[in-house]
Amino acid sequence: MLWDRTQHIETYGNRHCSAVVSNLYQDAYRCTFFLLKIEQLPTITAQSPSSLIAFPFDESFPVTCEAKGNPEPEFRWTKNGQEFDPFLDPRLLKEENSGTFVIPNNGNLTEYQGTYRCYASNNLGTAISREIEFIVPHVPKFPKETLEPVMVEEGEPFTLRCDPPKGIPPLQIYWMTINLQHIEQDERVSMGLNGDLYFSHAVEKDSRRDYCCFAAFPRIRTIVQKTAMSVIVKTSRCHLGSSVFPHSLFSSQTSLTQTRPSLLTPSGGKSQTQLVKGDDLKLECIAEGIPTPQVEWVKMGHQLPVKAKLENHGKLLIVPTVEQEDSGKYMCKAKNVLGETFHYFTVTVEEPPEWVFEPESQLNMIGSEVLIKCSARGTPQPTITWRVNGIPLQGEVYNPLTFCSSFIWLSDSAVYQCEASNRHGTLLSNANIMIMNLPPMILTKEGEDYSAVEGKVVMMHCKVFSSPPSTITWSKDDSSESVEGPRFTVHDNGSLEIYSIEKDDMGQYTCSAKNTEGTSTIDSLVVSNVVLPMKDPTRIAVAPEDQQILMGTTAQLSCMAEYDKSFSNDFELLWEKDGVEIDGILQIINVSHRDQGVYTCVARTPVDQDMASVLLMVLDAPENLVLSEHKSKTVKLKWIPGDDHNSSIIEFIIMYEESQWEPGNWKELLRVPGNQNSAILKLHGHVDYRFRVSGVNDVGTGPPSEPTERYKTPPAAPDRNPENIKIEGHLPHEMDINWEPLLPIEHNGPGLEYKVSYRRQDVEGDWKEHMVKRHSFVVKNTPTFVPYEIKIQAKNHQGWGPEPKIVTGYSGEDFPSAAPDDVAVEVMNSTVVKVSWMRVHKDKLHGHLGGYRINWWRLRRLVDSKKSHGDKHTLTFPGDHNHATIPGLTPFSEYSLIVMTFNGRGNGPGSHPVNFKTPEGVPEKNPVFRVTDIQKHTVSLVWAAPLEPNGILTGYLLEYQLMNDTEDMGPLQTVDISNPDITEWILRDLEPKSKYKFYLRSCTTVGCGPVISEENNPTIVIVTPFKISVNVQLARQAPPMNPFSHLKSRLVTRLMSVCVERFIQFPALSRISTQGWFIGLMCAIALLTLIVLIACFVNRNKGGKYSVKEKEDLHPDVESQGMNDDTFCEYSDNDEKPLKGSQHSLSREIKAGDSGDSLVDYGEEDAQFNEDGSFIGEYAGRKEKRVSAEIKATIQTPA
Repeated sequence: MLWDRTQHIETYGNRHCSAVVSNLYQDAYRCTFFLLKIEQLPTITAQSPSSLIAFPFDESFPVTCEAKGNPEPEFRWTKNGQEFDPFLDPRLLKEENSGTFVIPNNGNLTEYQGTYRCYASNNLGTAISREIEFIVPHVPKFPKETLEPVMVEEGEPFTLRCDPPKGIPPLQIYWMTINLQHIEQDERVSMGLNGDLYFSHAVEKDSRRDYCCFAAFPRIRTIVQKTAMSVIVKTSRCHLGSSVFPHSLFSSQTSLTQTRPSLLTPSGGKSQTQLVKGDDLKLECIAEGIPTPQVEWVKMGHQLPVKAKLENHGKLLIVPTVEQEDSGKYMCKAKNVLGETFHYFTVTVEEPPEWVFEPESQLNMIGSEVLIKCSARGTPQPTITWRVNGIPLQGEVYNPLTFCSSFIWLSDSAVYQCEASNRHGTLLSNANIMIMNLPPMILTKEGEDYSAVEGKVVMMHCKVFSSPPSTITWSKDDSSESVEGPRFTVHDNGSLEIYSIEKDDMGQYTCSAKNTEGTSTIDSLVVSNVVLPMKDPTRIAVAPEDQQILMGTTAQLSCMAEYDKSFSNDFELLWEKDGVEIDGILQIINVSHRDQGVYTCVARTPVDQDMASVLLMVLDAPENLVLSEHKSKTVKLKWIPGDDHNSSIIEFIIMYEESQWEPGNWKELLRVPGNQNSAILKLHGHVDYRFRVSGVNDVGTGPPSEPTERYKTPPAAPDRNPENIKIEGHLPHEMDINWEPLLPIEHNGPGLEYKVSYRRQDVEGDWKEHMVKRHSFVVKNTPTFVPYEIKIQAKNHQGWGPEPKIVTGYSGEDFPSAAPDDVAVEVMNSTVVKVSWMRVHKDKLHGHLGGYRINWWRLRRLVDSKKSHGDKHTLTFPGDHNHATIPGLTPFSEYSLIVMTFNGRGNGPGSHPVNFKTPEGVPEKNPVFRVTDIQKHTVSLVWAAPLEPNGILTGYLLEYQLMNDTEDMGPLQTVDISNPDITEWILRDLEPKSKYKFYLRSCTTVGCGPVISEENNPTIVIVTPFKISVNVQLARQAPPMNPFSHLKSRLVTRLMSVCVERFIQFPALSRISTQGWFIGLMCAIALLTLIVLIACFVNRNKGGKYSVKEKEDLHPDVESQGMNDDTFCEYSDNDEKPLKGSQHSLSREIKAGDSGDSLVDYGEEDAQFNEDGSFIGEYAGRKEKRVSAEIKATIQTPA
């Protein structure tokens, strides 16, 4: 029997074994043993969202791609359809065995902008991620422009255009004055959805020079301002004396000619609106006319949606979260006393792609047919495209909804991708299609015991994994016949269900699974402990009762059950609501409407259960509150309490909303006791208010009442002055004064200004005063860092605010003028010193003390008096200090340091430099330590002195130990080398065919430096003649090929010894040493070695003897001066041959240590015999690589 085909194939992988086995009685051992044998196609497990925005305040931006598979997947990326390798960019942060890379926010990010896609591949197939667009937002800006004043006749309509720049949504538009006061909006003046400010008709008060449009982009924390616009309203009224023409004749109502309505926006009589399902539908109609037209909305042939709401004085219709049923034809009607006008909107709701049939992973047997369904719906209808292992299918016509392939083979295992897209989005699904034949394997644990109550039902499980699907049969006891009858049912998943259990059903059952590949059985599935009638069934003894509870209180639901005592350890009592289990006693704290519903008490044992349900009703809060009586600036508000639902009202909450600055935002104004039905409200001046009231009782806060009609208070003088006054000095002769401005609602009327008064605190003098409209002021030409008294008073057209409070601050700071004296250095150890100094007098600080800074730099190394001129280092110590500690110095070095103080302006002068020396320390690690020659009983080692000896070297400590086959370590052997000039050593009397680990430490009189530990890849060699260490990687179904084609190493031949310094990777299906081609290769190498030796010997005799020393002098070794001038197993991928002894990156080149045995250089010369007898020939499989070998005669050993 095959597992459910709808299950994703990744559940077969070893990473998700636990998830599968959790449904199979936790048989972890059997699952692990089996699934380790099965290869797994790659599956994307984590990926970035389709849009990744590089916000400027984020430190980095991870582009995520994680996948699982067996073998482990390898990752690659494309950018804008082209190959992209994150490992080639050193600025990107990467992790091994992961496709994720991180883009740091430390430079120009625009070069990384583009569309990325991740590919996760192993030898079975390739899974791909969705396309990930990395967006680098630009800083939105309004264009610099000079705007001509808008000239308009009184009574004529006009529009101020905002034209906000493009940026990352959402976009928020505000119209304010240059003093950051909101432009008052009402039925006549309003802002459209596009940000433009519309005037139904102009009046004289619209004339002003500071209409400013502000565009806010909250996601990038940016607000930009457009150039201020001027409006001049021309009036045609004659300003004659009031004695001839009464003032009432020139009221705006009687002096302006009435006009019929027409629409300022939208234009025309009809328009089309398309939006995506789930968005908010926003339709607006802004009309011109005198009197100002009123706007009404209708949905043709239907009622307006219940969720629809009107804003912006009825000009804006909003239908939140639209569905298909919200499509249709809408109409707006603008009318006044002279007529009306219409506009029709045809609304179409479209949808992004949504899966109807998402492709599902499958496991299929060899030779069967694969059918993959892929279907999506959306508006417009999505387009379906197919890929296999990330490559688009081409050359054949496929049904867009299905992919079908007949007579599949093992190699047809792949990842199939189906992509559904329309203009609103894209869906991508990876379907893992695994092709294999497997005999049945039963995953259910053997010997399961099942208990049942007589007359009840029992279910015995038999989970099977196989391909093709297996046939499942069940038998009882020793019978070979399958169990049959109306009470026995074998389900598709292999489980046997027995209905109405009888005593005769007790016994041993056997599950058998069979397919074309084999048969498997499990025995001893025993139905034991059949519960006889005298066993007590489980039942609810005390059922819960229906309850009515007040919102906000605590509900306690109780339930008692009886059960057979033999199930004491297995009995459970729980609650369910809407199919979700709730453990333990059910207690609901702070009940709300969402807690209302049916709760079920479930009493359960392993063999039976009983249930009982209860209905919980949550009562409503008070409602239907009414407001009345509002007059003057101090308002008395009355209301009639609504129904309290038998729960007394505790208090009332009075809220307000104003139309000018935050329309639609309700705020709490006052709370009064529940026994009152009126309140006196203190309001701000020049504000258009609405009020509503909510009641509070034990249930909670009730819904608010309907709001009152609007009431606008008369203007008044400010009630308070600014607070949070800050005095700062950024320049020596200036003082910056900033304060928290009054809220717009606190202005109490137009024309708000601030009077800034200041005087020196330490000098008798009069107050200097300035009137400003902003909330900042700069005092020029002040003395440096002296105290001032400051006060700020608010004023508007109605008068002054209350008398302000006086605050104290200082004028601008200047740089300190003195350096610390008596700077001294105390050496604590080889890397730490303590610095002390005399504090700078406060009169020399010229500002608030910020602290002290210490700068130091390295002058030279004491070991060789080599001047260093190292980088300057700085440590800052905030606050008042006279000493500090400097860590991290280099031992055995001479340093210099200075100390300075700083304030808010900057650093003062530095002290006189103080030189000091650090004592000796232990050396750093040796930069070079490697094996240069391996013989039967000896190993040659070479190393380089540490770059930073941190003292005078006294020698080296060489240690080594034997490693057995189980990686256990033998006793540590030590060689104490007391001559620091020795940089090579030969270890003798080693055991042949054995593995050793070597360690090296450099020493001074203080001690020895760090040793190369096992975690840091210590040098490990195998001592054996004529032996190659290889790393064999099994390749899946690799065809026969030239074994040289994948060699990534170099072979150096000396007599009958072979040195392999890079991994050799080639296909192999069995032990390599027994392969015929491998034995032949070794024989060919031995024969080639013999020929080379003979050729060298003949060429030497023909050309005469030559001096090895002369040859060495022609090629001096820069790094290994003091060593033997020989190089062993050199290798170079560069176009030019490197200097002997130079080091290269292990990821690209490998270069062995120096030896007296041979010299092999890979170069670009043509194949030939040189004068010295060396042979240069082609290396198989790499035509551009050449080998050069030089044979030398002696081995030198230190005395």
